Amino acid sequence: MKKDFTERELDRIIEMAWEDRTPFEAIEFQFGISEQETIEIMRREMKPSSFRMWRKRVQGRSTKHAALRTSESSRFKSTRQRHITGNKISKR
Repeated sequence: MKKDFTERELDRIIEMAWEDRTPFEAIEFQFGISEQETIEIMRREMKPSSFRMWRKRVQGRSTKHAALRTSESSRFKSTRQRHITGNKISKR
């Protein structure tokens, strides 16, 4: 099933897939695509050498599969995520 994504959605899918701690299940939950569909998007959107490097790194990695994760790695906050305490709106 071919889904049409905006450029922004594709960028986010690639960013989530590239992150070591984001499981494929999170991508499936947010965008409704399977692990295999994510791999196909990565193959299509990345340079061949970048795809091979990503695929080698991700293959078998326990943090990319929720069933293989340990309990202490169940939550992760990206460094790019804003701190709520620094939000001016929350201080009103």
